[in-house]
Amino acid sequence: MNWIHHPVILEGERVLLTPLTKEHFNDLFAIAKDPKIWEFISINGADEAVMQRHLQSALLKRATGEQYAFTVIDRKTGNIIGCTLFHNIYPEHRKLEIGWTWYAPQYWRTGYNRECKLLLLTHCFEVMNAVRVQLQTDENNVRSRTAILGIGATFEGILRKERIRSNGAFRNTAMFSIIDDEWPAAKKKLMDGLRAEG
Repeated sequence: MNWIHHPVILEGERVLLTPLTKEHFNDLFAIAKDPKIWEFISINGADEAVMQRHLQSALLKRATGEQYAFTVIDRKTGNIIGCTLFHNIYPEHRKLEIGWTWYAPQYWRTGYNRECKLLLLTHCFEVMNAVRVQLQTDENNVRSRTAILGIGATFEGILRKERIRSNGAFRNTAMFSIIDDEWPAAKKKLMDGLRAEG
């Protein structure tokens, strides 16, 4: 039995998170063409064939409870702006990971990711009753590491040679988490940050 009860639709002031469908693929392919998005990610999503495999895999893994992918939509324009997902899902331990989050670069540092994370984390802790939500990024991805700390996560350390990137280089992964005891403070930090951004 899946821990995540489909469909999950999460809506804020800026973003709408809706379950990924095949109808979203072409818009996501177009956004993913920007190579800046993939500088620190282990796949080259600018390659449409690679992106198609990953999106198709996400749909299949939703059916088995292994992943739950969302398409991120700008509520002001109705445009698709990126993707994020729940994965590394372990209902028996009440833990999961938020990952594979990517957006069109014009949405970086605009508050959209902060609201996206608020919606996802609220669902994890207040609907799914999770006790641990983890996030990870490339050790060298300063922008992502700053964003993860900015939502109230705790840095847990570096996983050395944790994966091999599409170009054959090894990636060291920085691991972060929020646990249920920390969620009230993290939620306040997220909400305060959104208010400050207007």
